[in-house]
Amino acid sequence: MGEPPSPTPAATAEPSPVDGPVVVGADEQDVVAVDVARWVELARAVLVDERRTGELTLTFVDRDEIAALNAEHLGQDGPTDVLSFPLDDDEPQAGVPVLLGDVVVCPAVAAEQAPSHAGTVDDELALLLVHGVLHVLGHDHAEPDETSVMRTRELALLERHHWHAPAPAGFRQDQEG
Repeated sequence: MGEPPSPTPAATAEPSPVDGPVVVGADEQDVVAVDVARWVELARAVLVDERRTGELTLTFVDRDEIAALNAEHLGQDGPTDVLSFPLDDDEPQAGVPVLLGDVVVCPAVAAEQAPSHAGTVDDELALLLVHGVLHVLGHDHAEPDETSVMRTRELALLERHHWHAPAPAGFRQDQEG
C-alpha cells in the first residue's frame, strides 16, 4: 500500500466547509468496482455527525495488501475486511491539522462476506466504512456495553447517510454462525 495519499486541499479530498473534516480516498485494488467519491462523502458525513474535524484517509486495497497490514499491525494471518489506524488523539492546536487516522477496506473480502453479513456488497461496504471510521474516533467492541453503543451508532449513521431510511429487511451487523 505504501504511504496513503496526502490529505491536503490539492489532493482528491471532497470539498468541505472551513474547519470541517477532510477525507481523502484512494482505490488501490481492481477486484470490486468502488465509487471512491461516494464512500469519501459517507466518511465525511459520519465525521460531521460525530462533530469531528481533521483529516482522514480512506483506502480500498486487495486481499494481499490487507493481509500484510493485518499481520504487521495485529499479528493476525490472512485478509480481513477493514482495519482502522487512529492517529492524533491530542487536543487540536491552532493552525495544526488533526490527523484522525486511516481506514483501510478490502472490497474483495466485503463481497465474499456480504451474503452472511450486511446482505449486499453495497451495504457491506457502507457498514465496514462506518465501522472503521467509528474505530478511528475511539469506539470499540471489546466489551458487550461497548458493542451495544457502537452498533447503535453504526445503525443510526447508516440509516441517516447510506439508506436515508430505516435499515432494509435482512441487514445484519453481526455475521452468521
